[in-house]
Amino acid sequence: MPENTFYFSILRNPVAMMESIFIYYRSIQAFHKTERLDDFLNNNWRNYNSSLINNHYAHNILAFDFGFDNNIAADSEHLEERASMAIAAIEQDFHLILISEYFDESMILLKHALCWSLEDVVSFKLNSRSEQTRHPLLANTAEKIKKWNALDWRIYLHFNTTFWQKVNSLVGQEQLITEVSQLRELQLKLSNTCLKDGGAVDPSQIKDAGLKPFQYGAAVIQGYNLNPHIDKEPRTKCQRLITPELQYTEHLYTQQFPELAVKNRLATRRVAHQHQRSDRTGVMGMIWDREAHNRQFIRH
Repeated sequence: MPENTFYFSILRNPVAMMESIFIYYRSIQAFHKTERLDDFLNNNWRNYNSSLINNHYAHNILAFDFGFDNNIAADSEHLEERASMAIAAIEQDFHLILISEYFDESMILLKHALCWSLEDVVSFKLNSRSEQTRHPLLANTAEKIKKWNALDWRIYLHFNTTFWQKVNSLVGQEQLITEVSQLRELQLKLSNTCLKDGGAVDPSQIKDAGLKPFQYGAAVIQGYNLNPHIDKEPRTKCQRLITPELQYTEHLYTQQFPELAVKNRLATRRVAHQHQRSDRTGVMGMIWDREAHNRQFIRH
């Protein structure tokens, strides 16, 4: 990347993320024998085998995604040192770390850091579960998650603090409140323009198959219906705002690598043909095969 590249990332509260991961990735070995998240947490080291494929989703996934060893116990004498090293490395590599729980505030901070406009950071929420598949956590379950994902919890606490420090230094609290309100007004305006139903709907209600988000596990991932009466110019913008991640990624690949995009589509079809079975393991295998191919595709 060019020397003046601006690097940023975003963190999600490890407690909420663990609940989400347990619902979505139930087929991984660490989870598939337990009915409830508490059952896993009460016997985590017995259920968790770090050598098995994709079990990394079950333990310190934030640390894993940043490239660190995620296998460390809360009572390890090296925990604090490992956390400090991870935090220092992230701060060295990234100019800005945002917080998912404060997404609108994060977009305002990003806007100021990059000298963007509100139109540059307006969005609709994608890849979100319906309320019926969300499970409120008891306080003691949350504490178990913090202990099990102790490395992630320390990383999150640190960058949650630095996030608000950057807000104060780059934006200011009063300006933040004003701009978050303006951003939400713009989101509402776009919702009225772009969306047929005014908001997210369950996948069974989405008319355009190309706008349906991928469904997996016990989660019900919602999406949007495009307003059929909008003009051509806003229609393109609206469609891009509601296109799910897999379809949008494929669109970007096609734009960046038009010749290789054909090979990518052919490979995806071969993978789909090999995994034409209805069991969860087969579906997940198709995803993982596609992700592996996409990583190879990007390296070219």
